[in-house]
Amino acid sequence: MTVYIMGDFPSALKFELGIYVDQFVRWAKLNFDGFFELIKKVSLALLLNVEKLLLLIPWWLFIALVFILGWRIKNWKTGLLYSATIFLIGTFGLWEELMTTLALVISAVIISLIIGIPAGILTAYSNKLEMILKPILDAMQTMPSFVYLIPAIMLFSLGLVPAVFATTIYAIPPVLRLTNLAIRSVPKEMKEAALSFGSSRWQTLFKVELPQALPTIMTGINQTIMMAISMVVTTSMVGARGLGLNVIKSINQIDIAMGFEAGISIVIMAVILDRITQGMAEKFRYPESSE
Repeated sequence: MTVYIMGDFPSALKFELGIYVDQFVRWAKLNFDGFFELIKKVSLALLLNVEKLLLLIPWWLFIALVFILGWRIKNWKTGLLYSATIFLIGTFGLWEELMTTLALVISAVIISLIIGIPAGILTAYSNKLEMILKPILDAMQTMPSFVYLIPAIMLFSLGLVPAVFATTIYAIPPVLRLTNLAIRSVPKEMKEAALSFGSSRWQTLFKVELPQALPTIMTGINQTIMMAISMVVTTSMVGARGLGLNVIKSINQIDIAMGFEAGISIVIMAVILDRITQGMAEKFRYPESSE
């Protein structure tokens, strides 16, 4: 005899939405296999070439470039601090892992910007598109990062490509949102003045709207980079190499030393990238302060 408790939700009203999502992903894989194969080849080629380029740069030259960036963004003391912390990662014996992780982040961010910035511009010109995309972006930003790995594995199996795919999906929303906000925030008077002087819509976009919106777009790029870095450890569970894999190994082996060195290396990379991109955004926002 089945006993029903008044507080229980009725089983007759159960709706298994996940089944339909699973069927959709399987249908997409079956019917658009060529398209996903193209994405796989392009993503893998981008990632491997970025990684190869980074590994070709001598360690001392890379540290020197970090110093110059920090110096140009703020001052020589900041550049020295950044280069010293990057040197510290090398002393851990994690230089190659750092370059691999950086390649994954750069590749995902490049793809995110290629998709996110144009989509953000289109959204700024269409209230209907914004209304459609807003709940989708909300879901993308609040969905647990591990969930992205499931369709990534189904579409691309294990390896580097699902890592790039999942990281890209997770990292796109900030740059798309802030590009949309930035374009919409450009004063109407400036756009009307440009149009009244005979500028086309394209000229107004590239010569008026984008220059005015650039500081906010740079903030979006900064947030996209941070989101991509936050996926580093998660994507190592589907075959991504680098610092995230060392963290997973340290958990499996209960190796505190390995976990700490890999973890602090990720933190150092994240902080440096955050400060550099924030500094660039400030340069665009207050150009007179850089004189």
